[in-house]
Order: sequence, then structure tokens, then C-alpha cells
Amino acid sequence: MVVPMSSVRNDYVARPVIGVCARTTPVTVQGLDTTVSLALQAHVDMLATAGCAPLLVPLLPGAEDLVPHLDGLLLPGGPDLDPELYGQPQHTRTRCGNPAADRVELALLRAALEADRPVLAICRGMQALNVLSGGTLHQHLPEAVQHDGHCPQTATFTLGRNHLHLQPGSLAAAVYGAEVPTVACHHHQGVDRVGAGLTVTARASDGVVEAIEATGHPFVLGVQWEAGQDSDARLHRALADAAERARQRPPTPGESDGIADEQPVSGRARRAAAPARTR
Repeated sequence: MVVPMSSVRNDYVARPVIGVCARTTPVTVQGLDTTVSLALQAHVDMLATAGCAPLLVPLLPGAEDLVPHLDGLLLPGGPDLDPELYGQPQHTRTRCGNPAADRVELALLRAALEADRPVLAICRGMQALNVLSGGTLHQHLPEAVQHDGHCPQTATFTLGRNHLHLQPGSLAAAVYGAEVPTVACHHHQGVDRVGAGLTVTARASDGVVEAIEATGHPFVLGVQWEAGQDSDARLHRALADAAERARQRPPTPGESDGIADEQPVSGRARRAAAPARTR
């Protein structure tokens, strides 16, 4: 039996579209040194299995203009954020990626929040959510907690393990139910001062912030652990469910459907959406 391409296309478009922020990295493919934009395959697979259409979003200027076409946003792990974004000099152990891409990602996140899109922010993504809200980071967590359990210093890449203390009634607690999870981690930075409008809803045994949520939003959840590094897809399913609920809500007055009647975004509007620098 041959399935018409139109049917396949319509079925795919009917799924909630989840933007996944791309990470850029040098790789060698068949002996050729090149640079690629990529996403962790586990994020793609988990979102697809949950009934979503994952969409890779390269962090290029104007990426926030894609928000009308998205039903949700996933910010994955990645390199350290530029500490200038939260008003600090760079620590000797801070390893920034691309400061320009950092600012694009924050503009994209801001636009998603303003449009009330569901957001799942993982590891660096949670740190970006905190910084966008005016919070700060511990640039090298072992100096704050006096151990390297969150980012084990071993000869090969090793995941740490954190036993979570979840806030009852939180989004994080709803995802895991009565279970008290132990999660994988690998991060040398973490939340210091919590940003405005955010609530801490999970901590590790040593007090390190492990989850934050945005008040006033149906689903904005940041988690510090390495969701996607194991087979637990509950967070991705929760994002998918929130995106489906968001699709069912009637548009607010003046909200574009992002297709036929969308107007170009002016340079002034785009600059207004960009994150302000904190001195």
C-alpha cells in the first residue's frame, strides 16, 4: 500500500512543533574538518516518540521570529554562557561558546515566554532562563559546594548522580509523581541568585538548585540535570503534552497564526526583544 505524500505531510504538520536550539561544534566527517549545527539525538527521538515534530533552530539573528510557528521550545545543554550577560568578569574555568549566539538564544527564549509557549530548559538552558530573568550563576560550582560531584573530574567523561528534593505541587513533582528521582548530571556551573519571577522547585542534597519554574506561565520548567542522557523521557512527554494543550487554546486577540497574516518584524521590534545587558 502506497501512502500519499500529502497524507504524510498533513499528519506531520498536525503534530506540535517543538523548536530545539541548535549547538554548533567542529567535527571531522570522513576526514573532513567542518562545523555543524546539531541537536542531541535523544531529544529528537524523545520528542518524536511523544508525538511532536522537532525543529532544529540555528542560533542566527532573527531566530525569535520563528516563535509564531512553534508550539514549544527546548533549550538543551551546551557551553557556558557569557558572564557579561549577568554582570560578572569571566572566571578562569568558564568556557564560553559564542557570545553572539548566547544573545540570540536569550532573545528566542524571551519571545517564547512573551508568546506563552511551553519551555523546557535543560542544564545550560536552565541557566539561560535564570540569566534572562536577571539571575546570576556560580561560574565554578566546586568552589561553592567544595566537591566535584556535579561534574566529576575523571580521566573520561563521567556523569554524576543527584538525589532530588522536589517541591510538592510543582511541575517537576507532577512529572515524577511520588517517586523521588536520582538524576544524571555533568555541570560545573549552577544557579546563584535566582531571577525575578522564578521559583526554585528542586534542589540537590547539598542545596544546589536543580529545578526552577516561571510563575504565571502554564509550563516553563528549567532542570539542571542531563535530561536526555538516559532513557527517562517523562520531561519530554510533559513538554509535548503542554504544547498540545497550548495548541488547543484559542488565540488571544491580535495574535497571529504565524502563517498568512504575519507581518515582518522591524529592526526596532527585534532589538526590543533582545536581552538587556546587566552591568
